[in-house]
Amino acid sequence: MEELYILQREVGRGSYGVVFEGREKGAHGERVAIKRLPCSSPECIQLYLQELWVMRTTAQSHPNVIALHSCLAQTGPNTLQLLKPGRLPLDLVESALKGTVPAGQKHNTKSTNSNLPRSRKRPAEQSVAEAIPRRCSALWLVMEYCEGGDLNNYILSQPPDTERNHSVIEQLSSAMAFLHGLGIVHRDLKPDNVLVQLSKMGPVIKVADFGLSKMTERLIEGDNTRPAFSSTCGSDFYMAPEVWAGRNYTSQADIFSLGVLFWAVLERITFLEDGCTHEQLGAYFVRGRWLTPLGEALSQNPALQLVIPMKGRRAPPLPPPPNAAVCTLLLHMLASDPDARPSAHQLEGSLRHALRQG
Repeated sequence: MEELYILQREVGRGSYGVVFEGREKGAHGERVAIKRLPCSSPECIQLYLQELWVMRTTAQSHPNVIALHSCLAQTGPNTLQLLKPGRLPLDLVESALKGTVPAGQKHNTKSTNSNLPRSRKRPAEQSVAEAIPRRCSALWLVMEYCEGGDLNNYILSQPPDTERNHSVIEQLSSAMAFLHGLGIVHRDLKPDNVLVQLSKMGPVIKVADFGLSKMTERLIEGDNTRPAFSSTCGSDFYMAPEVWAGRNYTSQADIFSLGVLFWAVLERITFLEDGCTHEQLGAYFVRGRWLTPLGEALSQNPALQLVIPMKGRRAPPLPPPPNAAVCTLLLHMLASDPDARPSAHQLEGSLRHALRQG
């Protein structure tokens, strides 16, 4: 790693790993984000392998999906191995399938040392080394860097700007059409998992964090036999009603989550979640003094009528409300019946048309 990248500082830490800012070696080295994922349990390993496989599948093919530059496997305290495209560490695959982690693989998985292990192998030697079975204690994902942070911090740190908000939701719609077209269902869309790159032309939105995503066959328009999922996952304020109710769900759950995001971005709707000290973007249903996630409220009462635009509880300064066509589209995206929501492909065209109405 030291031959390829310079590690500079920690920029984020979550339940599963740590993200650092780094830079490619060289006079004009590009800034990168380097994510360390400790392989400490079969459950974590399975999430990491899913994320890696999805990011390899997207193959830097869409400007609004985070791009993976490379992946390295940590095979010793000071040793990293560059993984070839299409290759996975066999011991991690075995751990995920068997549900156990070899004792020797658990060492040093909770290290917070920001120093990168040294990759001692020359490029010509790495292909030979890959054939030697080694225990992988962590994966290091090297991705493009997003200096604008996540969508929540970016939107709330800026004054209201309708044109910028429209650009944000159009880019998100394009990313979702691309992902669903590849058969990738994200399952955890929320502001924290949307990153922002800054450019002279405005913000470039990047959908990221594919640890909970699933890959299916390519999703075909009008196909009522779409693959269904059953495991409950996601974040409370963005989960679809069918997920809240514990029913089987499809890629249309992503459309509901996207509807919550769109509504919050367009109207600057925020809330304070238990245990958090900073406001978060997200729409909800108001019951007296309590805020209920839209998905939870609709799972309990599918006939519940949502009021768009929202009349109160928005963070000043306030942008103008969305036009009637956009409000109607949001209601379709947030329908309690998944089949009443537009597909990702339909959404991309409908959104473009609705924004032009304004």
